[in-house]
Amino acid sequence: MTDDLLNRLERFYDAVPRDRASVERHGGLELFLRQSTPYPFYARPVLGGPAPTATDIAAVRARQRELGVPEAFEWVDETTPGLLPLAEAAGLSVLRAPLLVLDPARLAAATGSARIVDADAPDAAADLAAISAVAHVGFGSPGTAAGDAGPAERDAALTVPDAEQLARQLADIRSGVRANAVAELPGQGPAASGLYQRAGDVAEIVGVATLPSARRRGLGGAVTALLARHALDQGVRTVFLSAASEDVARVYERQGFVRVATACIADPPA
Repeated sequence: MTDDLLNRLERFYDAVPRDRASVERHGGLELFLRQSTPYPFYARPVLGGPAPTATDIAAVRARQRELGVPEAFEWVDETTPGLLPLAEAAGLSVLRAPLLVLDPARLAAATGSARIVDADAPDAAADLAAISAVAHVGFGSPGTAAGDAGPAERDAALTVPDAEQLARQLADIRSGVRANAVAELPGQGPAASGLYQRAGDVAEIVGVATLPSARRRGLGGAVTALLARHALDQGVRTVFLSAASEDVARVYERQGFVRVATACIADPPA
């Protein structure tokens, strides 16, 4: 069962970037290069390809430097076990992120504090702008500890969405390959947010963030649970995510997610 699950996740990882990235192959690695998105991509092992080598890593990094894109690599350790020691030997810093899959029988009940963004609602653009600002502030102070940054910092981070990017986001929501969720606090507005991206019957929850001033109130968990339930309601069979730390993983475990593997994210040390 685990091997089948990991194979499903590998096919998902391979499929998701392909509609908005060009792909270059370097031995056992594929480098995804953004085309119609502002966010940079990464290199991953070739689906069903040979094991990546140290030479492949060096070739990809040289190409990334040539193009001025991040020297980023992502993979699942249990699926490509030989890549971790090679990446570290190459001087890359590797984050080992707990990889968790939803057990639908354990999914936490909805709390009502979060909602799914409706692409056809009049305030959809404002919702997506607020979600981006919440993520900017939340990821600027990683972890689960409460802090001072809150609505004022979120509002300062608000930007007018690029028309092309906004159109793409709304189209993705309407087509079902993406869903965004936001949680609000009375009198404070959006305080937590997240989204899922879908390929076939697999969805990955990403970008869950909470304003530091609003942490320890269950908002991140509420957003996660709502996204998971929405995905299941839309016919998704497998919902998964990666946690940035053990503390974050415990938040997801309380929502019904179970650890199955380790996601590796590598880049040069700061």
